[in-house]
Amino acid sequence: MTYRTLLSADDLKALIEAEADILILDCGFDLAAPAAGRDTYRIGHVPGARHADLETDLSGQATGTNGRHPLPDRAVFAAWLRAQGLNNGQQVIAYGGMGNAGAARLWWLLRWMGHAEVAVLDGARTAWVAAGHELEAGDAPEAMPGDFTPGLPLVAGTVSAEEVLANIEGGEAQVLDARDPVRFRGENAAMDPVAGHIPGAKCRFFRDNLAEDETFRRAAELRAEFEDLLGGAPAILQCGSGVTACQNALAMEVAGLSGAFLYPGSWSEWIADPARPVATGSEPWGEGEFRHKL
Repeated sequence: MTYRTLLSADDLKALIEAEADILILDCGFDLAAPAAGRDTYRIGHVPGARHADLETDLSGQATGTNGRHPLPDRAVFAAWLRAQGLNNGQQVIAYGGMGNAGAARLWWLLRWMGHAEVAVLDGARTAWVAAGHELEAGDAPEAMPGDFTPGLPLVAGTVSAEEVLANIEGGEAQVLDARDPVRFRGENAAMDPVAGHIPGAKCRFFRDNLAEDETFRRAAELRAEFEDLLGGAPAILQCGSGVTACQNALAMEVAGLSGAFLYPGSWSEWIADPARPVATGSEPWGEGEFRHKL
C-alpha cells in the first residue's frame, strides 16, 4: 500500500515490522532554537528515522530579500535526498516540527520534485509514543546512496511576490496566511521587523487543522472550512517563511482540495521590499488599516 497524505502510528509500525522499503525522516525544528530539532532527534526518534534539518536541508540560501526559508535548489535537494538513501518510487514517511509543519514542508518539497510516494505521520512523534511504540536514540548510520531522480512537479506550483502583488489589484486568487491571528492582525512583530499581513489575505492558522491530540481533523470538516474561506477562488498559501503554509497545503490535500499555489517567500520576503503594501487588523478588506510602506 502506498501512502500519499497521512498514515497512523500503527500503520508505520506495521511497515517497520514488515521490513518494508521505506525512508523515515524526522523534520523536527524550533524556530527559536535552530539546534533543538537535531538535539531532540538524538534523544529519541522513530526507529530508523534520519534527521532533516529545516535550515540546511529543507531550505535554500537566504539572501535577506527572498525570505527566511527559501526553497532549496532542486539539484542540491535531489543530491541530499539521494544521500539519505532515497530511491525512485520508495515510500517516504515524514514527521515533526510545529504541528507537523516541518513534515508537511518535506511532503510538499518531495511532490515538487515529482516524488508521489510521501506521507506524514499523523500526530508525529507524540502519536507514536502514545500508541506505545518505542523510540531510538543517537544518530543514524551513513546511508547507502539512492537513485532518486527529480521529475515533473506534482504540485500546482509557486507564485512570486510580483504575482501576489498583481493579485491584490485584480487577481482571482485568495491568499491564505497560516500565521497565528495575532501576527496576522499586526499585534506582534517579534519575528519580523514589520507587522501585519498582505492586503486581501485571510488568516487560516495552521494549527486550526489539528485536533487536540495534534492529529489532523476530519477531511469533511477541513473541506468545509477551506471552502468557506476560499469562496470558490484558487488558493495562494503563505505564512512567515513558507513552512507552515505547507501544512495548510497538506490539510487541503487531505480535504480533497488539490491545486493550491505556494508563495515560498511569504511574509519575510514580502516585507523586504518597502514598496509592497501592508495591512493590519482582522478584516481582509476595508475595515483594517491599509498602507503602502514608505
